[in-house]
Amino acid sequence: MITITFPDGSSREFRRGISSLEIAERISPRLAKEVYAATVNGEIYDLTRPINDNSSLKLHKWEDEEAKHAFWHSSAHLMAEALEALYPGIKFGIGPAIENGFYYDVDPGDGRTITDADLPVIENKMKEIAARNLSYNRREVSKTEAITVFSEKGDEYKTELISELEDGTISLYTQGGFTDLCRGPHLPSTEPIKAIKLLSVAGAYWRGNEKRKMLTRIYGITYPKQKMLDEYLILLEEAKRRDHRKIGKELELFTFSPRVGMGLPLWLPKGSDIRQNLISFLTAILRRRGYKIVTTPHIGNVELYKLSGHYEKYGADSFQPMSTPQEGEQFMLKPMNCPHHCEIYNSTQHSYRDLPLRMAEFGTVYRYEQSGELHGLTRVRSFTQDDAHHFCRPDQLREEFKSIIDLILYIFKILNFNDFTAQISLRDPGNKQKYIGSDENWEKAEEDIIVAAREKNLKTTVVPGEAAFYGPKLDFMVRDAIGRKWQLGTIQVDYNLPERFDLTYNGSDNQKHQPVMIHRTVFGSLERFVAVLIENTAGKFPLWLAPEKAVVLPISEKFNDYAANVLDILNNSDICTLIDDRNEKIGKKIRDNELKRIPYLLVIGEKEVENGTVAVRKQGEGDRGSMKVEEFVSFIRREIENEIAY
Repeated sequence: MITITFPDGSSREFRRGISSLEIAERISPRLAKEVYAATVNGEIYDLTRPINDNSSLKLHKWEDEEAKHAFWHSSAHLMAEALEALYPGIKFGIGPAIENGFYYDVDPGDGRTITDADLPVIENKMKEIAARNLSYNRREVSKTEAITVFSEKGDEYKTELISELEDGTISLYTQGGFTDLCRGPHLPSTEPIKAIKLLSVAGAYWRGNEKRKMLTRIYGITYPKQKMLDEYLILLEEAKRRDHRKIGKELELFTFSPRVGMGLPLWLPKGSDIRQNLISFLTAILRRRGYKIVTTPHIGNVELYKLSGHYEKYGADSFQPMSTPQEGEQFMLKPMNCPHHCEIYNSTQHSYRDLPLRMAEFGTVYRYEQSGELHGLTRVRSFTQDDAHHFCRPDQLREEFKSIIDLILYIFKILNFNDFTAQISLRDPGNKQKYIGSDENWEKAEEDIIVAAREKNLKTTVVPGEAAFYGPKLDFMVRDAIGRKWQLGTIQVDYNLPERFDLTYNGSDNQKHQPVMIHRTVFGSLERFVAVLIENTAGKFPLWLAPEKAVVLPISEKFNDYAANVLDILNNSDICTLIDDRNEKIGKKIRDNELKRIPYLLVIGEKEVENGTVAVRKQGEGDRGSMKVEEFVSFIRREIENEIAY
């Protein structure tokens, strides 16, 4: 017998070799139908995988990410089986579950293509196969056997992947007549996959390498109920309506130019105003919190990034070094701000009384993203981080960490980002060579984050393997208005860069000591943050952030002089305002400017001229009555103050 301990602390004895699914059935037949995966001693298991030792067990229902992952990963294999039946000889790359659904990269073979027009046929074949209730069977195999299986099929993509794996770590999954290389987990069978929709076809270079073959990537999503799929498809249409690329073009916020280069955004005046509003807003808060604002160059000597470790870890994903006329001298476009900030810290001596030292910069950095990965403002090659680094004594670390949590929570409240999870991203204990620094420093840093998050009562998840190469972090994963998840703010504890850069302060004992470094962003990338804001608000920005607060709409030309005077008063009062003095009917002017998402529309006719007022309309809400121009100025200022009250 073995003892199984459940999340509530209770435990029961079961026979050795029992599966998670059998345990669920013993608890409740209904529960067994609602679970899709299990976590056994911290490891995700198939529900049918035997448990042979005393273990902790958590069963995952649909609302858990682990359940969705197993469901969608199984669906990717189901799609692959359908493709193999429809396209004999097709070869398979990778087919993971993603945040919403799954994809598979495939090579249909010479002379064959798969397009959007083919998706309904593939869907129908998937439904046919799913209805057979085929079991997903796991088999652990040797490296030699795995290579033999896929070599016989002529699948060079799978054999390449297997060649890089360690013997003794390889498993295959089979359902029906289809076998795939996979770690799992998977559903017990295809039966729960009831609702299927293949969404799109795209191109993807094998392993993201532009020098490798272009494969066909097929995206899809599945659900256990048709109603759930229908609701998702409605959200998908809403996402298309909110697409920041579409709204950004309509509102003239940003653009891209092939002459400038892929992934290098050009901010138009209105978009630049939004960026500057964000920067000014956060800068004012940072100054009140004792931050020092710094500025660093867009390039740095390659040796700087070799010392920090960024060159070793990110060199392949950065723009390549530039040589100067001086022999042996090379510079790089800045991939990170932190090495520069370490050098600023080192430019002066510090006492224990000077700490914590908080250093902030809106610094532009550069990463060479593959062209196929670029996507509007959310994935670019040039982006600006609201970057800050806190240098503090070890005894100050947790309080300093918690103060940053407070700052991020305040910003999220202002912007209505109320649905978020704090993800504790730890080192991968099985792959420590990915990281720099001693075990002792990592253990201290991880404990600091876990304790600080607990003391702030944050809802957290723990994800091993997602730490930065120099330290663990607390990542804020935000869900937007239509349920999509974004990583925005992050706080990272770093004992390693201070050691590499020989950062010191004079302690109360008059000896040299090493500070701890906290890396943090609130917005993250300004580009991605603006993209999320656009989609979360559908372009209807809060008043304090909107590039234009109001537009003046004279009913006819004879009121243009008064309208121009109103315009001057508002702009001179730092309330950015436009005027629409076109020779058009007032109804058309109102409709056109509503589409521009300008918060307030100020209509001017004969009565307004006589009374020295404006007729106020609020975006999407209609008439708000008449006000004196000076009253409107005061009203707008109060509205903005209320929105960003600190």
